[in-house]
Amino acid sequence: MEPFESTTAAKSPSLFLLPSWTKADDRLTAGFSSRLGGISASPWNELNVGLHVGDSAEDVVRNRDLIAEALGWPFEAWTCAEQVHGSRVHRVTAEDRGRGRESRESAIGDADALMTNEQGILLASFYADCVPLYFWDPRREAVALAHAGWKGTVAEIAVRTVEAMVEAYESQPADILAAIGPSIGGCCYEVDENVLRHVRPLLEELSAHGIAEAGSEERVAVNPSSPGKARIDLKEINRQIMIKAGILPTHIEITQWCTGCRTDLFFSHRTEQGRTGRMASWIGLGRGAARA
Repeated sequence: MEPFESTTAAKSPSLFLLPSWTKADDRLTAGFSSRLGGISASPWNELNVGLHVGDSAEDVVRNRDLIAEALGWPFEAWTCAEQVHGSRVHRVTAEDRGRGRESRESAIGDADALMTNEQGILLASFYADCVPLYFWDPRREAVALAHAGWKGTVAEIAVRTVEAMVEAYESQPADILAAIGPSIGGCCYEVDENVLRHVRPLLEELSAHGIAEAGSEERVAVNPSSPGKARIDLKEINRQIMIKAGILPTHIEITQWCTGCRTDLFFSHRTEQGRTGRMASWIGLGRGAARA
C-alpha cells in the first residue's frame, strides 16, 4: 500500500502526507510537497521551494509559507539546512528554530540530516529526485529527516542519523519508525561506472549480511541496462541501509512514487535536465504557536 497520500484543499498547495503516522499521533506532521499549488513562474512552476535554482526569492518564501499554512504551522517554525550531499547530522534546538526559512545564508550549515526532540520545530529539506528519509521515535518523541542522493546513500546517511538519535536521545533502533518518500525510481535513474564503483561495495556488504532479502518486496537495487551502465533503485538501497542501522523491516514505509516518471506532480532534475524547482520534505512534533 502506498504510504504517501495526496491531499489538496481549495486554494492550497498539493501535498503528500503520511497518514499512518499522523493518525497515530495528532501532534505529528510528516510529508512531501508536489510542484502544484504555488506561485512560481516557469520553469519553476508552481510550488518551487528551492532558493538556489534561480527562482524569485520572494516567490520561494511565499511558497514555503503556503505549505506551513496548509499544515497549520507557523512559518517561524520552518527550519532547514544548506545541503551538500554529505552525511552530517545536526541536532536542532530551539535556538535553531526558523533558520534558513527565508535565506540560504541563515540556514544550518553543511548538513544533510536534521533531528530534534523539541516540539514546535518543523524540519524541512529539499529535493528534485534525491531520496527523503523520515525517522520517528514515538517512545523518545524524537524525529529526524535526511536527504539522500547517491553520495549520501553511499555514505550511509540513514545509519548516521540513527546513530545520532541513539546518542542524543537514547533512541533504540527497534523503536524507530522510518519512511522513504517520493524520489527518482530505478525505472528512471540510470548511472555509469563513476557511480556504480561506489555503489557496488555497499551492496556487497549488505548482501553478505543477508540484509538485501529482509522484508524485500522483490525490488532490484541494481539492474544492468547497457554496457557500463545500470539503473539503480536508491529507495531500495536506503531501505536496506535502514535495516543495517537496526530499524525493523516492518517499521519501514516505502513509496512507489517516482519523480522522474511523474513530472506532472513533481520536479525532476534528471528528467527536466536541471532546469526545474525543488520539493520539500518535512517532519515536526507539536504545532507551536497558532497562526494569527
